[in-house]
Amino acid sequence: MPRLSADTPYIHPDCEITESQFGTYVEIGRGSRVAHTTFGDYSYCDRYADIANAQIGKFANIAAFSRIGATDHPLHTAACHHFLYRSDDYWDDAGRDPAFFAHRQSRVARIGHDTWIGAGAMVKPEVTLGDGAVVASGAVVTKDVPPYTIVAGTPAKPLRERQPRDIAERLIALAWWDWPHDQLRTALEDFRSLNAAEFLEKHGG
Repeated sequence: MPRLSADTPYIHPDCEITESQFGTYVEIGRGSRVAHTTFGDYSYCDRYADIANAQIGKFANIAAFSRIGATDHPLHTAACHHFLYRSDDYWDDAGRDPAFFAHRQSRVARIGHDTWIGAGAMVKPEVTLGDGAVVASGAVVTKDVPPYTIVAGTPAKPLRERQPRDIAERLIALAWWDWPHDQLRTALEDFRSLNAAEFLEKHGG
């Protein structure tokens, strides 16, 4: 029997899951925290990932200790401490600031299909990673990343293309990530043995 299921996400122990939805064959690594996030089919995060206010595409590979949608503190106010908005933790007669939390949840990070986020990397709120993009370990992504581009550094900057532009455009048009489970299995050996151009030639992209 396969370890992963189309019916139920594989959630390892010690995870904190808040108001999140998961597609088929999704795996959430031990100790991860996922809040207000949607995971597309086949995507996973490894141990101790921290993901909030995000839309994760299909087949996303999210390494251990990475952070997506890292929440910000207010900088325009006299204090930036969370007593401003988690006030009920400090006083009996003070409530939380619902407007602050609503604003925070509206700042969605978007992660494309077939992406790879390296260990310890951070993707800031409202940033979009295009399909096929790769984020190097330890990078801090503050700006949108084009499809099939590899970025590295703090702040992250383009390192090189993962695929040539014409190949990237054909892969996006092929959209193999939308194929049915059985079709992926039929093409498995081609995914393993062919380079991207050869795969496109064989599968009509």
